[in-house]
Amino acid sequence: MRFLLFIGITFFFISCNSFSEEKKISVSITRVFEDSLSIRAIAPVTEDKVWFAADKGIVGLINEKMPRLATIKYDSILLHFRSIAVTKNAAFVLSISNPGVLYKIGHNGNEATNIEEVYIEKGDKVFYDAMAFWDDKEGIAMGDPTEDCLSIIMTKDGGNTWNKIPCDRLPKVENAEAAFAASNSNIAIYGDHVWIVSGGKRARVFHSGNRGADWEVFNTPILQGKVMTGIYSVDFFDENLGIIFGGNWDDKDFNEGNKAITRDGGKTWNLVSNGKGPGYRSSVRFVPGTDGQTIVAVGIPGISYSSDQGKNWKELSTEGFYAIEFVNDSVAFASGKNKVSKLLFTETK
Repeated sequence: MRFLLFIGITFFFISCNSFSEEKKISVSITRVFEDSLSIRAIAPVTEDKVWFAADKGIVGLINEKMPRLATIKYDSILLHFRSIAVTKNAAFVLSISNPGVLYKIGHNGNEATNIEEVYIEKGDKVFYDAMAFWDDKEGIAMGDPTEDCLSIIMTKDGGNTWNKIPCDRLPKVENAEAAFAASNSNIAIYGDHVWIVSGGKRARVFHSGNRGADWEVFNTPILQGKVMTGIYSVDFFDENLGIIFGGNWDDKDFNEGNKAITRDGGKTWNLVSNGKGPGYRSSVRFVPGTDGQTIVAVGIPGISYSSDQGKNWKELSTEGFYAIEFVNDSVAFASGKNKVSKLLFTETK
């Protein structure tokens, strides 16, 4: 039995300002939604509209007029969502653990119009971490291994049907190598490329240059070997320039071996600002329109900013977030414990 409840709620704004030490950049943080939820997956549409997925079965659409929420149950289970993706006519949310259930939510731009289950996977090891789309037809989601490879499911028909890639077509994982469902940013897509990151025993980057037809895997120098170490987030500015970020969730201040850059599409990675700058961060993004120079990373410890591809960092705020997604070069949305906020980045002379 499925239960879908739409709720119109009022929302309020909480604003604050935090400036970097040299006064070259500032961020204004405006709270656009607040509730007792863990919100780790967001998908902005415009500067005034953002989808989010949370625990307690909640999926939300926030716009400038009024947020709308859907509460989704599978049988009697309130699902925990940490993956979301939005196409022209639908939003997709995927629950983390057994059962892993993927929903397609039709929308008219302002509210959900229908909801349907499009993929279900059951098993003690099922645990999905992230999802992304190349376009309105082809998408991909990834999760922890249920056999000896990462769990990867794909769609080629706009999300109506999803199929799991068999392990004989994927690189094998090592014992205790998995991923983190921290911010829906274990996957990066550019052109026909896709990159997926792992953590735990190993911290590696899995890559396909042809939309999941063929795969290879690359080693990284990111901190690894413990349960909560590894890569938590990946982003690519183009098919060559990418960044990975993570660290040790159990030691969030430790800033060695937690951030690296590639300039050859992920084949080789070099640590940046090793022993300097921020420690653990759960979500990293290149700022659009900045030629791949400007990077923002967020985590429980706060918001970090670099204007030189990670060589130097400034701490813009100590307000903690799980995930960040940009709309343009100055506006982003960020989500965290009990909140979704709009971030406005402003350069100061």
